[in-house]
Amino acid sequence: MKKVMLYFVAGSMMAATACSSTGSATADSTSMERSETVTSPGRTTDETTTTNTNTTTNTGNTGTTTTTGTNTDRPGTIGATGAATATSGMDATMDMTSLTNLDDATFMMTAASSNLLEIELGEMALEKATDPKVKEYAQMMIDHHTEANQEMESIASEMGVELPTTMMPMHQTMVDKLASKTGAGFDEDYMDTMERAHKMDIAMFEAKTRNAQNEQVKALAAKTLPKLESHEKMANEIEDTVD
Repeated sequence: MKKVMLYFVAGSMMAATACSSTGSATADSTSMERSETVTSPGRTTDETTTTNTNTTTNTGNTGTTTTTGTNTDRPGTIGATGAATATSGMDATMDMTSLTNLDDATFMMTAASSNLLEIELGEMALEKATDPKVKEYAQMMIDHHTEANQEMESIASEMGVELPTTMMPMHQTMVDKLASKTGAGFDEDYMDTMERAHKMDIAMFEAKTRNAQNEQVKALAAKTLPKLESHEKMANEIEDTVD
């Protein structure tokens, strides 16, 4: 009988020890995984992407609980030509007040678009105009505004602004209206368009001599303004002779 009791007590102690070992081995198990990716493509496109993934698994006597969290942050994409995109939809009938309240970057792109207008209409006038004075004026527009655009390109580059290679709607509309004109009617309408285009330019450049934030833009405006005023005066005088 004593031997039987001893066997019984020993068996109970071994079972208790086994349960205790199993419980402590499986009571708590935690796993965490974290990944983070940061991407910065370059100067003209600035994009940052951060992804955090956290996974926690707890296993105990009563079961298993899993929690997963994901956080993604995408601030967006901003490029050097962001302002150019904004100006692509400019109203074709933009008023003088709007032209005098442009920020420096938009001013540079609008002025560049005006240069493209003067050059294209100048080339059109060389083909279609009948009056020698109109042709002479057209060649001057091509020369002066080609030079102006080249000077603006270096300033725009330092500002991180990409100048447009096509005209804005308000300038393209002027070209479209003249495309079907011929003869003396073209001469008159071309000079009238030159008056109007230079009045717009003068308003923009005169404003920038006062409110430009960039010193190079202010200096460019002050340097260019007298030429624009001279162009507008000449256009007015020639237009009176071809009416």
